[in-house]
This record gives sequence, structure tokens and C-alpha cells, in this order.
Amino acid sequence: MLRALWERLRPRRSRSSHYPLLVAGALVGTLPAGCYSPKGGMMPASTGAWTYPSTETMPKTVTLVNTATNEVIWFQAIPPGQQLTLQFLSGGGDDPVNRPDRMIWELQPLGTQTGRLRNQITVPSAAARRIDVNVSQEPEPRQPLDDFRYRTDDLPDERPDYWGPQGGERPRSPRNLYDG
Repeated sequence: MLRALWERLRPRRSRSSHYPLLVAGALVGTLPAGCYSPKGGMMPASTGAWTYPSTETMPKTVTLVNTATNEVIWFQAIPPGQQLTLQFLSGGGDDPVNRPDRMIWELQPLGTQTGRLRNQITVPSAAARRIDVNVSQEPEPRQPLDDFRYRTDDLPDERPDYWGPQGGERPRSPRNLYDG
């Protein structure tokens, strides 16, 4: 009798009630493992990766200081057009007292949001380290790319026909600009 009562009162789930859980699980599974941005990524935390961008008008340098001895452990000048992404990992250092943690870091092109941090250094614990970020007062030009050629550097015989004073037909675009 109790079993029959339980069967009548037990909440029943249809198969369609599982779909929202499956969709939510699939969306979470497609998110990247690490997001890098100047504000700490999707879920910023002090243990997460931090990004310091450097531009022509705001070139930056990052210094890691041991607060116990006031010595500079690591220094990085960030070239304009690049960003420095770094993350501190607890444990794994070479000295359990003076350098128990590790810092992994990478210089990346400006705007990079995911990637692997391939460089590392052992660092003091969180209570004994400080990051100093300095912004230079003098603007710095971006370094030109080695393989990039400016059109103004072309010799007259290297220019296409439509570029010169005699004129000519311009190349056709592979798609119509109004096709979206």
C-alpha cells in the first residue's frame, strides 16, 4: 500500500527536463581553460592570470620585488604592441623557505586572450612579493614588422598599373561589398 502511494506521489521527470542541464554542461565544456585580459578574464581572482598591456602611449615595465629583502627578483620591459601575462602557482619552487612558489609568464601580441604561458621563475610566497608596474612618460614607437612592406616604399616598376598616373583596371574583389 505504501509503495502504491509512493508511486502516485513521486515526482516524475520527463526526458525533456534533462535538456537544459545537457545544454548548460555543453556550454561550460566549450569555455576556454584560461582567459587573459587586463581585468583578469571571465572570473578574476588573485590566483588567476593577469595581463599588462603596453601601447605606444603607455609603455610599461613590470618588476617583481621580494618584500622581505627589498631586492628585485625579476624585471620585464613590455614592448609597445605586446602584453605580459603572468600567473603565480603555489608550490613547486626550488627553496621551500625563500622561493616556495612559481610564476609562469609569456609576452604575447596585444589582444591575445588565450594561450600557453611557457616561461617560469621561482618566487617568494604571496606574503613576501610585490609587483610594481611603471608607465613611462615618454611615448615609444612600435617596432615595425620585419616582413611588412609599406606601399610607399614600392619602386615605380613594382606598382600595379592602376596605382600610377597612366591608370588601369583595379582587381575585382572576390565578393560584393554589399553581400554582407
